[in-house]
Amino acid sequence: MTNKSAVIVFAAFCTTLIAYTIRYGYGILLPYMIQSMGISKTSAGTIYSSYFLSYTLFSPFLGWLSDKYNIRIILTVFTLMLAFGAFLMSYSTSVLNASLFFVISGIGHAACWAPVMALVQRAVADKNRGMALAITSMGSAVGIAGLGLVLPVIVSYYTWRGGWMVMGIFGFGVAMINYLLIPDFSQNSEAISPNPKDMASDKNVAASKKYGMILKNKTLWFIGISYSLVGFAVLVPYTFLSAYTTEKLNFTFTQTSRCFTVMAISGIAGKLILGCLSDIIKRVHVMMICGILLGIGCMGMGMSQMDEISQITVMLESLGISSPVGMIYLFSVVFGLGFGAVWPVYAAAAPDFFDGNISGSVIGLWTGFMGIGSILSPTLCGWTIDQTNGYTLAFTMGTVCSVASAIFLIPVIKPARLHS
Repeated sequence: MTNKSAVIVFAAFCTTLIAYTIRYGYGILLPYMIQSMGISKTSAGTIYSSYFLSYTLFSPFLGWLSDKYNIRIILTVFTLMLAFGAFLMSYSTSVLNASLFFVISGIGHAACWAPVMALVQRAVADKNRGMALAITSMGSAVGIAGLGLVLPVIVSYYTWRGGWMVMGIFGFGVAMINYLLIPDFSQNSEAISPNPKDMASDKNVAASKKYGMILKNKTLWFIGISYSLVGFAVLVPYTFLSAYTTEKLNFTFTQTSRCFTVMAISGIAGKLILGCLSDIIKRVHVMMICGILLGIGCMGMGMSQMDEISQITVMLESLGISSPVGMIYLFSVVFGLGFGAVWPVYAAAAPDFFDGNISGSVIGLWTGFMGIGSILSPTLCGWTIDQTNGYTLAFTMGTVCSVASAIFLIPVIKPARLHS
């Protein structure tokens, strides 16, 4: 890897780190926001859904824009937008203005995943591409892990508003990193792409015809629905685990925040273990394993307050860990293993079912499916929590969706490959 490529990978790592720090910081800070703003769980879910609505709507546009225009300017401007929305969240006083502020962050985040991964692929030679993409995607896990350690300290001094303010300031810094470190490839294309073949667009198939072929393929729909269910399930703990553990299990904020650190660290292990496994067995089997792990994690978290299973944690109590804390941490590990691998494995599966020159379009469509589940999850689960005055049903929904995501993959274990 050349020095120029390494610098670009560093900038990409920082971009994914801040994007997912802001994205999942909401759930960690939520208990304080609910108490301070006096909002219901449904309203809290609505604020989060607004983020994923703008993220889902703008992701295809930003992907197209990054192929047409200067990626340096795009990443700088939209990272600033991501940070500005987070900074404004520190001034939230109502559901309406918090939703509007988070919409701004969601639009900014739309440029911080697919365009970033595309940038890295163009900047790094083929022999180093896998390592570069792994380093870049690791930024999301590092961001979440660090957040779980740092936020309790920030909140203890500056309240939840200070947490948002610090994330916003950090985002402004990352935007500056992007501006300074990413070359202006419109003026110096060799600085950004050591692989000239990657810059050539495929002209053999018209866009309308290409999408027509893809949409007629049943595999797209089965995996898309599965991906949507995964999107729904993942956001159950990432939205409400913090509120659940502080309200129902009497966790301290430090204990709650560390749950997210545990999920992030086990997520790194999941990326490595299940990622390698997907190269040995069929990738669809690993996708199903991810769904099962997410389901077990959701189920265990939701059951951690039930007396009927308290005996399961006797072993953990012998280690000096209280039962609820031990149960939550244990199932956070399980959930994290599935969470860490699920996004890269689904993305890597596209070439297994579709030709390479249309796999990018397929991933874009699957991202849209995922967005639908992500938009619905916070609001719907928040509503069930308000109606039942408990979190069991919400986590049960996450469990059901996780298992269903694996079931929807059964028909594509032996799919017919779509050629362009």
